[in-house]
Amino acid sequence: MISRLAKAPQSAQLPAPPPEAAALSATLARLIAAEIGRSGGWLSFARYMELALYAPNLGYYMAGARKLGRDGDFVTAPELSGLFGRTLARQLEQLAALGLTDILEIGAGSGALAADLLTELERLGCAPQRYLILELSPDLRDRSRDTLAARAPQLLERVAWLSALPPAFTGIVIGNELLDAMPVHVYERRGARILELGVTLNEGRLEWAARPPATSTAGPDPSCFPVDDYRSEVQFVAQGFVRSLGNALARGVALLIDYGFPRHEYYHPQRTRGTLMCHYRHRAHDDPFFLPGLQDITSHLDFSAIAQAAREAGLEVAGYTGQAQFLVNCGMTGILAETPVPPARWPRNPGGR
Repeated sequence: MISRLAKAPQSAQLPAPPPEAAALSATLARLIAAEIGRSGGWLSFARYMELALYAPNLGYYMAGARKLGRDGDFVTAPELSGLFGRTLARQLEQLAALGLTDILEIGAGSGALAADLLTELERLGCAPQRYLILELSPDLRDRSRDTLAARAPQLLERVAWLSALPPAFTGIVIGNELLDAMPVHVYERRGARILELGVTLNEGRLEWAARPPATSTAGPDPSCFPVDDYRSEVQFVAQGFVRSLGNALARGVALLIDYGFPRHEYYHPQRTRGTLMCHYRHRAHDDPFFLPGLQDITSHLDFSAIAQAAREAGLEVAGYTGQAQFLVNCGMTGILAETPVPPARWPRNPGGR
């Protein structure tokens, strides 16, 4: 049984892309349509999200369009200010004193955080012996190389790029806004049943479609879906990644910085439509089928599930807190006090043109 779910897309008022980008998206849409056909007319949302973000040469993170910054679709904390990296470096300084001299950053984006960490750790006298970057996106891998060559050339020889997790690693693992970009499964409660939401084609258009979850795969905990028509995401892929990370981490610490809630807040009865969100040209909306390949698709995390996956891999949860409190605890207020304030810039002709 497959049922279609129709709704007016919030994306209707978003700006149109340039012709070459639209053509790229159309190619990816045809690839997705072909896979839906091969899958009997229904594709799990996790697989759709994987293709939309990571299909070779076509997915959002695998094609060449700019993603981060003013000219992209969204901005992360390291892109806004070097204060984030300088503050995080204080935590890494403490860990370096325990003998953790290698760093592995997973999903380094433009390389802004890596540059800030390397230069600040060098200033503190504890630059890492190796700074490894695991980045799947060819475009972002090139951008991070350029960023580090421009901002930390004296440390570039310590940096190496990876295409997979090392089988064994001792050191510090950093993942900033990493897990929320991993594919998610989507479920919805219908009466006493929990259905999985996937993707189908209706007159050539991508649409939501519901069906019973496959009995061969892990499903969600029904108690997490408190009311009828309640929809939410489950991060099986992120949980699996954390287990793999735990198996690879021989000795060290993983710092995972992301958006999310503990389980009792993640599945709050008032959060009836889940947390799935898309970003396009600095506009947030909830239509994941808008221009596949040209927009980011993300979900908040169930941190309780992530912590459980870590424990299953033999890790301990050493700490859990909000980002603001973490940065304050690491000394951001002191760094701010040492930071010169740039002079105010006033318009030359206030009130005129």
